Amino acid sequence: MNEPLAERVRPKSLEDYISQSHLVGENGSLTFLIKKGILPSLILWGPPGTGKTTLATIIANEVDRPFYTLSAINSGVKDIREIIEKAKQSGGLFTTKNPILFIDEIHRFSKSQQDSLLGAVEKGWVTLIGATTENPSFEVIPALLSRCQVYILNPFDKNNLIALLERAIKKDKHLQTKNIELKETEALLKLSGGDGRKLLNIFELLVNSEGSDTIIITNELVLSKVQKNTVLYDKTGEQHYDIVSAFIKSIRGSDPNGAVYWLARMIEGGEDVKFIARRMLIAASEDIGNANPTALVMANTTFQAVTTIGYPEARILLSQCAIYLATSAKSNASYEAIGKAQQMVKQTGDLSVPLPLRNAPTKLMKDLGYGDNYKYAHNYENNFVAAEFLPDEISGTSFYIPGNNNREKTIKEFLKNRWKDKYEL
Repeated sequence: MNEPLAERVRPKSLEDYISQSHLVGENGSLTFLIKKGILPSLILWGPPGTGKTTLATIIANEVDRPFYTLSAINSGVKDIREIIEKAKQSGGLFTTKNPILFIDEIHRFSKSQQDSLLGAVEKGWVTLIGATTENPSFEVIPALLSRCQVYILNPFDKNNLIALLERAIKKDKHLQTKNIELKETEALLKLSGGDGRKLLNIFELLVNSEGSDTIIITNELVLSKVQKNTVLYDKTGEQHYDIVSAFIKSIRGSDPNGAVYWLARMIEGGEDVKFIARRMLIAASEDIGNANPTALVMANTTFQAVTTIGYPEARILLSQCAIYLATSAKSNASYEAIGKAQQMVKQTGDLSVPLPLRNAPTKLMKDLGYGDNYKYAHNYENNFVAAEFLPDEISGTSFYIPGNNNREKTIKEFLKNRWKDKYEL
């Protein structure tokens, strides 16, 4: 019994399919098309565990089409082309039996991978069904999106989730051997977060943890037995933030091993490649800054590259960048500087810009003294002349204090040579 409960009780027909009545109910927007066997290429967009894969499989069965499936996590252009070649041999433009190509997590496909689908979809060699948890407006290229209809799946509501549990208890052979009473379900439903798969996984864990064949489900039982043992990665929940926090702190702490481990946890948990790269881009400035300005260039290049490449290859680039950042010299001086400056602004309000620093595009402004006594740095030796660039009320304040690293020691010497004792460094 190694197959998870969610897989064992996966619906095989629309009659068994729970929820999404706006799509496949009596008057659902997909119901008529399925019954007529007229199926456009489509994108199923919804949160995890709302039945996207199940619905795609049922649709293929209902319309009696060959069904091919790919996962964007571990498939590339080569895999796509192989399936398209098979599809060309079994269907085509002038047949209603052209195969269905289902791509799970299509948002993970790079632009080039999505481009490779265009011809097959346009010529009718395949009917594409893509599943995504991300907004297709941002994650699916416009050319492909324009060739597909988008259908939104909603999270399971309370009644749907209870119906899933009751159906599992009734249909699953293992659960049929147990005497299970759903006395209280609030804790189970809360932990599921509207995710049917998560609900069934937690329920199975709970049942298997009980030694007795008589099991009364209560909130206390769920919280005591399940909550402590459930190890899941929720892209929108608390663990999402805990793991990315551990990732960034490993980089900040110069530990490449910790950085790569937490990176792997995010990748395996299905985290968005752009989210990970975006966090490293921030860390490159916040935690490394001018101690190694190349870190920001590296992180930005990584962000652009993984956005183009996508998974699975993007994991290599993410790893390279994470290790580079973790092993780089560190400084939070720029981060501290803007924080101090913002705090000063909040304390002192809108201080006037000194007249020498003001722009004077009109005669009136010149007559009012705008720009008077401004010293143009390039007119002086070493392109520098001592002047005041802060409002009078906060003159001489130092926001930026260079860090104690080789690069910023050079910056500190530069500032000392220019400003002498004007700023405390």
